[in-house]
Parts: sequence; structure tokens; C-alpha cells
Amino acid sequence: MQTDPQTPPSEAPQASESTHQELIPEPVLSDELAQAQEEIAKLNDQLLRARAEVENIRRRAEEEAAKARKFAVEGFAEALLPVKDSLEAALADTSGKPDVLKQGVELTLSQLKSAFERNRLQEIAPAAGEKFDPTLHQAISVQPAEQPSGTVVSVLQKGYRLAERTLRPALITVAQ
Repeated sequence: MQTDPQTPPSEAPQASESTHQELIPEPVLSDELAQAQEEIAKLNDQLLRARAEVENIRRRAEEEAAKARKFAVEGFAEALLPVKDSLEAALADTSGKPDVLKQGVELTLSQLKSAFERNRLQEIAPAAGEKFDPTLHQAISVQPAEQPSGTVVSVLQKGYRLAERTLRPALITVAQ
């Protein structure tokens, strides 16, 4: 754009702007501005609603996780209640008959095993000659044996797994 040498440079942009403003009628500009402002207001409202929804989802997820942690052992605890009742009944027995007491203890152990099974708690009781597995077993001692080296000789204490996680490894003696 060339400016007239007679016209000072500060006046040239004003002339251009006034020409531009004259091209678009003022009522059209006002309508477009109003529509744009309405669209901005609508988008801001949608943004605020989306943020509120995300916050509500996050809060609900935190509450559900807290409840899950709080009541995670509820099923297991319910399964153990009959075992406790049986043990209390055994202590209350005054018959003094060893056979009755032994039968009650066997029944209680059966209830406990059933509770373990329902809650995916599994025994780790390796058989003699089974290969030593450090994820399931803890070797307490090594002794000479007629079986291959690195195999289980005896189990001193059973281990337990919950689902796929070892809670307590089986304590074993390993062949040298």
C-alpha cells in the first residue's frame, strides 16, 4: 500500500480502517458479535459441566475404592464365623470324651478348609521329592538324602497362597 507523500503516515492507517468498517454494515457486526458471545457462553457452560462431571466421577471412584479396601475381607470374615462358633462350642463341651472332642476338631478343620477354598486361599504343601521353588518354598535347612539335590525332603510348615500371591512360603528341608 502506498501512501500519499502529502498525507502524514499516522493518518494512512485510519483511512484504511475506516474503509474496512464501511464495507461491513454495523448491524451485521453487532449480530455476529452477539452470536459469537452466545457461542462462547454456551461453550463455557459445557466446559464447566464437563469439569463438574469429571470431578464427580473421580470422587465416586475414590469412594468406591475406599469401600472396597474397607470391606475387602468381609466375605472371608463371614466364612470364618462358623469356624469360631465351632471352636467356642468345643470349649463349652463338658462331656470330657476325647472322641467327641476329636470329631469336633475335625469338623472345625473341615469348615476352615471350606472357608479357605471359597476365598481362594490355597495350601502350599510340597511332597517329598518335589523340586524346590523359591517363589513357594523357603528352605530352612539342607540335609543329605537319597533323592536328587534341590528337592524337598520334608515340610516343616505349610505355606499359603491367596489367588496367585504367596502369603507365606512353605518351610522345608531340601536335599543336598
